[in-house]
Order: sequence, then structure tokens, then C-alpha cells
Amino acid sequence: MLIIRIFISALAALCLLLLLSPGASAQTTPCPSAQSAIVVTSKGRTLYEKNADFRALIASTTKLMTAIVTLENAKLNELVDITEECCNIEGSSMYLKAGERYTVKELLLGLLLVSGNDAAQALALHVAGSPEAFAGLMNAKAKEIGMEDSHFENPHGLDAQSHYSTARDMAKLMCYCMENESFREICSTRSCLIKGLTLVNHNKLLDMYPDCVGGKTGYTQAAGRCLVSCCERKGLRLICVTLSAPDDWNDHIELYEWAFSQFSLRNAVEDQSFQVPVISGYEKSVRLVPESSIELLLDPEQELTLKVEYPRFVFAPVNKGETGGTIWVIIDGDTVGSCPLIYENDVPLYIPQEEKDSG
Repeated sequence: MLIIRIFISALAALCLLLLLSPGASAQTTPCPSAQSAIVVTSKGRTLYEKNADFRALIASTTKLMTAIVTLENAKLNELVDITEECCNIEGSSMYLKAGERYTVKELLLGLLLVSGNDAAQALALHVAGSPEAFAGLMNAKAKEIGMEDSHFENPHGLDAQSHYSTARDMAKLMCYCMENESFREICSTRSCLIKGLTLVNHNKLLDMYPDCVGGKTGYTQAAGRCLVSCCERKGLRLICVTLSAPDDWNDHIELYEWAFSQFSLRNAVEDQSFQVPVISGYEKSVRLVPESSIELLLDPEQELTLKVEYPRFVFAPVNKGETGGTIWVIIDGDTVGSCPLIYENDVPLYIPQEEKDSG
């Protein structure tokens, strides 16, 4: 069967029109106050970076790792006995008292909402028996998810010489954490009541920025203000990390506004259809349409090409939903996606009236 091969090239200007938000080119590149910063998609694509590989103290953003290690090694309804060892940790606290019992979920709420160092210690003891053993689990998890420039010495993030990470690695960590349903639920909680005490989430972006769905703050005098956050808009999930950022709230808002204006998810094969002549059918032609969408994130410098293959004609009968061809999406010479082309409707075989009558 003869096959039609068609290349549809979209130059950079058309890419802007098709795949980017209106007015994107008018946005200037942000200039955050942070010593280190990065914005990535949930799939790990970097959209913006500034000193993203600089090793730095990360303060209580450490607790993102504490949370995910706990979630993967303990059940939310497990009971945790609070000992004196949990109650003598400096810094932020959820005010645990020796002799009390909490569920793992309650301690995770205290960990992620009010950054309880005591909650971090209690979870580390419950999961691994000691902070040192728990740090071993943290470092193993960091290696597993590709955090190449990170090392953890404790579960709470208080300054330690060999306790560090980078903006890039913390973005990898947040991407991983956001895949966990329980983490997403707890991290996005604005406030809760535990044993008569109201815990209010320290992440002000949840109220300052409508698209924010979670995050973790951190601060020590040596580390400065650290913030990891996640936002979603129109199906696009972004992660932002700033380390040592005097103006971290505004840094994140500025970076998100820039990223959402420059990049958006669009269906690269939207409105694509191809007419195929039908021989011996009740209709003279039938349309081929993409079986599914191919959602991509492009920037103004990339060139999009669509390649399609389908028959020059087809014999009836044609069945709706059957595969009749293929469409590929090519960016800068690389194929980044494809899907089948399917027939949009049935076309029965044409039978002349005299043949019907003789039958």
C-alpha cells in the first residue's frame, strides 16, 4: 500500500504562537535575591537556575527527606512513644513531652507544618532506632533518587559540617516527594489541631500564591532563609528552590510568574487531521485523527516538526477507531513523542441496489 509521508515544520515564531502563553517574550528573566535558585518541572526539566550546584546548608528543608524516609518506612497510624531524647532539641518545636504518644501522621504534621525538630528526632528514633541510623537511610535515599551533591547528618537540619545539599538536589527531592500522596496531603495542610494545640503551616506561599500546593521552609543564621515549594497551574507542576534568600517569598512568586508566562503545557497535535480517500465506500473519504494528545513544554528557541504517515487511499469497509497511520513530534531533530492516527468514523462498503435486490 502506498504511504503518504508529510513533514509539517513550525518555525520558532509559530512555536511561540502555538505552544507558549501570550506575551511570554515580554517577560524579563528574574533576578532572585537567593544565593542559589532553581525552577524545574515535575519531570525534572530545568527552566531556570542560578548557582544551582553550589553546596550549601539547607536548614529545615532537610525535613523533606525526613518525611519521605518516614513515609516509606512506617505506617501513618503507628504509635510513637515520646522519650526525653526527643524533647531536648533546640530550635523550632511542636512541644512534645516525654511519656506522650503520637501517631506517625501527627508527628509528620508537626514536622512539615511547624518544622518541629522534636518531631524529626522522634520519627528518626521510631524508624531507625537512632538519629545516626536514620541519617544512613536519608543518604541511601538521596543516592537512590540521584542527589549527587548532598549529605545528611541529622533528621532536623540543624547546622552540621557534613550536612549540605544544592538547589538542584533539593528540587530532585521535592519532585520525588510530590509523587507520594500522603506527603502531598500533609504538606498542603494549612493548619490542624493536635492534642489541643493548633499547628499553622509556616509556608506562607499557600496563602500568598493561589497556585501553591506545598513546600517547606528552613532557617538558621548560617544557612539563611531556605525555601522549597511546589505550584501547579493548568496541569503544569513546577518546583522552586531558593537557598540563602533574604527575600524568599517574593523570589518564589517572581520565579513562578516568569516560568508560567514562558512555558505552558500544550497538545502538540491539537486540531491535526488528515483526509484519506475511500474506495468502494458509502463515503468518498474518511478522516484520520490522533488517538491521544501529546503534551509538551517548549521554549521560544525550539523548533517543532510534525511527521505523519498514512495510506494514500483505503478500501471500504473502514471501522471507527482502527489505526490508519502514525504521527510523530520532532524537536531539534529528536523524536519526543508519537501516537497512532485512527479513523474518526465508520465507512461501510458500498453495495449497488441491484446487487442488494438480487441477494
